[in-house]
Amino acid sequence: MNPQDASRIADVIGAVGTSHLGQSLCALLAGDVRFDMSCGYLFRFDRPAVLLHDGYNGRVPARTLNAYLRGGYLLDPFYVACMNEHPAGLWRMSDLAPDSFLSSGFALSPDLHPCISSTHGTQVEEVGYIVPLQTRIAVVFSLMRAENHGPFPEADMRRLQTLAPVVSAAFQAHWRLRPEEPGEPSGMPDSQLESAFVDILQGQLTDAQRYIAKLLLQGHSNASIAHLLGISEGTVKVHKHNIYQRLQISSNADLFRLFIDYIAQSTR
Repeated sequence: MNPQDASRIADVIGAVGTSHLGQSLCALLAGDVRFDMSCGYLFRFDRPAVLLHDGYNGRVPARTLNAYLRGGYLLDPFYVACMNEHPAGLWRMSDLAPDSFLSSGFALSPDLHPCISSTHGTQVEEVGYIVPLQTRIAVVFSLMRAENHGPFPEADMRRLQTLAPVVSAAFQAHWRLRPEEPGEPSGMPDSQLESAFVDILQGQLTDAQRYIAKLLLQGHSNASIAHLLGISEGTVKVHKHNIYQRLQISSNADLFRLFIDYIAQSTR
């Protein structure tokens, strides 16, 4: 370890329990790795997401960030991974995302996705540290690179991986000091959170159909849904047809628009 790294780690330790932790971690990680934006979120089942670190550098409209915090995060692969107790460590978003995620409404929506609405455009690679804190409670600390800077090289990923224990220990200590982060109560009824985030469909769809609608919104293809549920693709197609009929829509894009409208109503 060189003196600069030691000094930066000391700064991280000193920032634990303060609002400067994310900034100190960025200074440490930027020592050898180039990235354009960063963010840190606290994700908890059935609780609103909390923005712990805003490293978007003013590139994301407040309206988009607010919509993400009020429900858009429910479609984020990092959030889904945390709620499914995915192994800790450094991960590329592309390794966590469902097979049709990049063509999903969320991945392409400037209304919900902070990276897409940023001035960097639609092609931003994101890598993130998953730091489990308790059952279905985790911090995700992400770094992002713009399209014109290319994806994170493997050498950068190895460097970031060596610092994973520091990032993890810092947020775990931070959580012990500040287990209830600012940002709550949200003012949102529980029915607008994870346990029923397609609650707008309640009464129109069966439980099975609602779950399939949720998977479609998250970016799963017919084949992926069939694999997850242990059914045939043909059965998935039948479910989709019935979902569309009951909701009087004709495509996944229409389904996503219902979700967008739902989020928009909750932010008024």
